[in-house]
Amino acid sequence: MLITRLSGLRVRFFQFISDIRNDRFRAAMDQTIRVAVIGCGYWGPNHIRNFSQIDNCEVVCIADLCEQRLAEIHRRFPDICVSNKPLEVLESSDIDAVVIATPTLTHFELVRLALQSGKHILCEKPLCTQTSEASELAELAKSNGLTLVVGHVFLFSPGIVCLKSLVDSGRLGKIRTLSATRTNLGPVRTDVNASFDLASHDVSIFNWLLNSVPIEVSATGGSFLKSGNEDTVFVSLSYPEGQIAGIHASWLNPRKVRQITIAGDTGMAAWDDLASASPVTLFESRIDSTDGLSTSADSFVVRTDDGVAVPIESGEPLRLQAECFVDGILTEKIVRSGSEFAVGVVRVLDAVNKSLELRGQPVSVPLD
Repeated sequence: MLITRLSGLRVRFFQFISDIRNDRFRAAMDQTIRVAVIGCGYWGPNHIRNFSQIDNCEVVCIADLCEQRLAEIHRRFPDICVSNKPLEVLESSDIDAVVIATPTLTHFELVRLALQSGKHILCEKPLCTQTSEASELAELAKSNGLTLVVGHVFLFSPGIVCLKSLVDSGRLGKIRTLSATRTNLGPVRTDVNASFDLASHDVSIFNWLLNSVPIEVSATGGSFLKSGNEDTVFVSLSYPEGQIAGIHASWLNPRKVRQITIAGDTGMAAWDDLASASPVTLFESRIDSTDGLSTSADSFVVRTDDGVAVPIESGEPLRLQAECFVDGILTEKIVRSGSEFAVGVVRVLDAVNKSLELRGQPVSVPLD
């Protein structure tokens, strides 16, 4: 029975992925989207590679303030022009879309200038650090008829897409709890804390899985490496329909961990991004009374099976994200991880920071 259900889920999962790879997407690409990439750090070269491989999409310029990085990028991509003047690139009439892969604290000004220049934007996560700034950018994109996508790249991870399929299909029943662990020994950021850098991934995932934004958060953390900048955080989130979620994020941990567990009233699922086989395991669950007769609250146990690995289609999340961004430009449709969704993530992170300042006191997440 479980295998049959998994086969059905596999079909739905493949259809879910194909939504951003279907014939409509290819047919719409009858024009060349000219792309500039601002920022040549860790993610910049990966964006250049992916956009260069998309049909009817051309990376025409790469910009960074660091001459050494530009020289390295020019050696890798000799046919693409480079510039140490990002602001001039943003204003160029030869550019249709801009990928912004710069430090978080620079996002607001760069995205604002690019939108004012009529450019479609893919900005690395998070969009910015203040709810008011995020809302301003979303409104600016909307009023100018431009596509604004934020790089919450795990929304394009095949494993997370599988979790979304399991939740939406009702296979897990009513979702009760979600938990995430995202740790590693660095790399340590100095511009934002671990909640904005690491926990932002899991906030975006939870919001997407539940199609909602938390109504309240509380968070505690420690600044052990740099005063005033939390490198370890523990975040609790309360969602509108009663679900609760927890996130442990840290740069100060000897093990790299990327795990999520979801518990519903009829099933559970676990995701491990570093698993050698399938990253998603599905568990059947049921409630049995301990004596076979009693149904009192103090005499039951929850039982699960050993779990079954769910088949996952392969695919590079960053490439799927890039295709979705281009699709949004060409078809003028609302895309996954668009501006409204990104503002919701910033609202949560903003509340998390306030709770950190208040040493764990609950903070309400503001409404739209």
